[in-house]
Amino acid sequence: MPDGTRPGVAPDPLTLPEADRTAHSRSLRWRWQIFAVTWIAYAGFYFVRQAFSVAKLGILDDPAVNQTLTSHTLGVIDAVYLAAYAVGQFVWGSWADRVGPRVVVIGGMAGAVVASAVVGLSTSLLVFGAAMAVQGLAQSTGWAPLCKNVTSFVPVKERGRILGLWCTNYAFGGLAAPPFLGWWAYSVFDSWRVAFFAGSVTLAVVLVLFVVFQRNAPQDVGLPHPDADADADEATAESESESGAGAGSGSTQPKAAPSSKEIYRAILRDRMVLTLSAAYFLLKPARYALLLWGPVIVSQRLPDAGKLEATLIPVAFGVAGVLAPMTVGWISDRLYSSRRVPPCVLSLGLLMVMLAAFVPLTATGSTATMVAVLAVIGFGLYAADALIAGVAAVDSGGSGGAGTATGFVNGCGSVGAILGGLLPGFLSTTPLFYGFAAAAALAGLIMLPHWNRTSAAPH
Repeated sequence: MPDGTRPGVAPDPLTLPEADRTAHSRSLRWRWQIFAVTWIAYAGFYFVRQAFSVAKLGILDDPAVNQTLTSHTLGVIDAVYLAAYAVGQFVWGSWADRVGPRVVVIGGMAGAVVASAVVGLSTSLLVFGAAMAVQGLAQSTGWAPLCKNVTSFVPVKERGRILGLWCTNYAFGGLAAPPFLGWWAYSVFDSWRVAFFAGSVTLAVVLVLFVVFQRNAPQDVGLPHPDADADADEATAESESESGAGAGSGSTQPKAAPSSKEIYRAILRDRMVLTLSAAYFLLKPARYALLLWGPVIVSQRLPDAGKLEATLIPVAFGVAGVLAPMTVGWISDRLYSSRRVPPCVLSLGLLMVMLAAFVPLTATGSTATMVAVLAVIGFGLYAADALIAGVAAVDSGGSGGAGTATGFVNGCGSVGAILGGLLPGFLSTTPLFYGFAAAAALAGLIMLPHWNRTSAAPH
C-alpha cells in the first residue's frame, strides 16, 4: 500500500500524490453516481408496483368489474403476483452474480413497464392475473442485483451507513408512488386504470436513466475494488500459509471462481443466512399488507375518509420508512461496530408493540392517531427490514455471493409476503394485526442468539 493507509480506512486525499488524488476523485464520483442511479432505479419500480394498491379502491367501486374483481379475487391476484415475485428473488440474485446486475435489471424494468400497461388495458380476469404474475417476476429483478451493484462500489466498513441511506429508496417509493398515482387516477382522469399507465410512463423514464448512467462494478470504469487492499492482504496471507504448508510443490495456481451451485451450497450452510431468511419470512407479511392494502385498511378504520384521503394517510408509513434505514444503518456502524443484529432486534421489539396496539389505538376514528400509529409502525418495520434484507444479507454473501445471498433472503421473505397480499382480503383487521405482532416477536427471538455477531469480511 504505497499511500501508507491501513486496510478499510479511507485515505486523506490531501496527502496523496496528484495521480492518486485524481483516482480517488474518480472513485468517489462513480460511487455516488452508482448510488444515485440505483437508488432511483429501485424507487422507480414502486411506481409500477403500487399501482394495483391504488387501483383497488376504484376497482371495488367500479360496477363494470367489481362483480368479478371482488376483494377475495384481488387478494388471490396479490398472492399470484407475490408468488412470482418470490420465485424471481431466488433466481435473479444468482443471475446478477453470473452476468452482472445491468442485464437483469434492464430486462426487469422493461417487463414491468409492459405488464403494467397490459393490466391497465385489461378487462379479462385471466389476462389481469397473468400480467400481474409477469409483473411479479419483473419486479423481483430489482432488489438483489441492485444491492450487489451499489455495494460493489462501497468498502465493507462503510456499508451500514451507505446502504442504510440507499435503502431509503423503497420507503420513498412506497411513500411517493401512491399519492402520485392516486392523483393521476382519481383527481385528473377519475379512472383506476390510469394508475397503471402513469406507473408505466414513470418507470420507462427511469429505465432510460439507468441505461445511460449505470455500470456493474468499479473494474468496468478502470477502478479497483473498494476493498482491494484488504483483499490483497488476505490473499498474501493465504498464499504464505499455503506455500509454508506445501513448500517445494512449485505450484501457485490461482483458485477458480466458484460456480453458482457452489455459492448456493455455501449460503445454505451459513446459519446467519438461514436465520435472516426465517426472520424476513416472518417480517414481510406486515409490510406488504400495508403496502398493498394500506388505503383499504385505512378506509375500513376511518369510514368517513374519501378515496384520495385513504390513499394519502398511509404516506406516514412511508415517511417513517425513509428515516428508519438511515438511522439504523448509522447505529449499526457507529454504536454497534458494524454489528447488525442488536438494532434489528430492538426495531422488531418496537414493531411488535405497535402492531399489537394498532386496533385499540385506531378504534377512536381519529385521523391524527392513525397517522401517528402508521408512522411508528413504519419506522420499526423499515429499520428491521433494511438491516435484514440489505446490509446483513450482503455481509453474509461477501463480494462473490452478495447477489445470491441477498436474493435467497429476499426470496424467503417474499414467500411470507404472499400472506401479506392474501390475508387482508379474507381476515378482519383485528386478527390480522395481532398475527403480525406475534410474527414480529418470533422474528426477534430468532435473531437474538446472533446478538454479538460481527459483519463478515469481504470474500
